[in-house]
Amino acid sequence: MQHSPSIGHVAEPETTTGLDHRKLLIWTFLGSECLFFGSLIATYLVYQGQSVVGPFPKDILEIPVTSVSTFVLLASSLMMVLAVTAIERGDMRAFRIWILACAIMGSTFLGFQVYEFNAFVHEGLTPRTNLFGSTFFTLTGFHGAHVTVGVIWLVSLFAGSLRGRVNPQNSLMVDIAALYWHFVDVVWIVIFTVIYLLGVSLG
Repeated sequence: MQHSPSIGHVAEPETTTGLDHRKLLIWTFLGSECLFFGSLIATYLVYQGQSVVGPFPKDILEIPVTSVSTFVLLASSLMMVLAVTAIERGDMRAFRIWILACAIMGSTFLGFQVYEFNAFVHEGLTPRTNLFGSTFFTLTGFHGAHVTVGVIWLVSLFAGSLRGRVNPQNSLMVDIAALYWHFVDVVWIVIFTVIYLLGVSLG
């Protein structure tokens, strides 16, 4: 005697994005961050050149100094790539070296930013001075906060590797941190171009 298949138990094909849910989550987060920084950059561009009192960008921005800090931050992305490669091949010693180097470079970038902020304040530029000061400190300040979060994240990965919590078997957490770090670097390239390169040329 044959039994007909039950209609209520028809198997449905599984659907998947092909991404780990944690990586999908970080991509979603970075997408929202793109909108956040995009709005800040757009605001800066809208008010660019509308300050009626100084200091103005061309009077205060030091491109040579900021170029050095930019190079340091971009070089840190290379350190991050090397760290990811090291942990994927199981070389934890190399991973610790590269991830710590990346964190140190990020901290160096923040040191440059603190120096710049302090110099600007001494020259009379604060968030309340003019539109340039308000938009400049807001945009670069939020980016600096993101770099700070990234540095803390990298240090925690380094510490976790010493305790055995970060290893080749769960290297995905390093991949996720790398995505965040590269995003922070790309955002800075845009900020550096808009504020420093275009800002000085347009005044």
